[in-house]
Amino acid sequence: MSNQTVSELKVLTAKSATTHGFDVTDFKMFTHLNPLSIQVNIRHKNPEKKVTIDDCSTLTKDIDEAIQVSSIIDRPFTLEISSEGVGDLLTEEKDFQIFKGFPIEVTYLDLKKIEQQTNGLLLKRTDNDLQINHKGKTQRIPVEDIIKVRLTTPSG
Repeated sequence: MSNQTVSELKVLTAKSATTHGFDVTDFKMFTHLNPLSIQVNIRHKNPEKKVTIDDCSTLTKDIDEAIQVSSIIDRPFTLEISSEGVGDLLTEEKDFQIFKGFPIEVTYLDLKKIEQQTNGLLLKRTDNDLQINHKGKTQRIPVEDIIKVRLTTPSG
């Protein structure tokens, strides 16, 4: 498949997504598959909103129809629209509840205001501190000193 065809599909997909209030975060084509597979990840332009199954369904219909009408592709294809998924950064209260017990890496400022990192299992976040299990001991990090918290693998 030519680069021009792929570029035209990306533009068409982005235009349809934008019309419905979404941004395309990833676009992949698997031309070696039969039928050809197009995978598109989206997110809401409004960061307060989450992508729903209904959003994906509506956008799938719209983009599929736009591709059919355009005649950019002249062979069978499958189209998969999905959300970009959960990022590895924990930012919202519900993130800290959902991932309780998961391995995390915390970047924070120590008492001397020097950036530090530590790993452990997420215990909980309160209004005052983040509590992690670090090598069997509870470590408390003041919320105001936290730069970022991200999910990680057990090995770091």
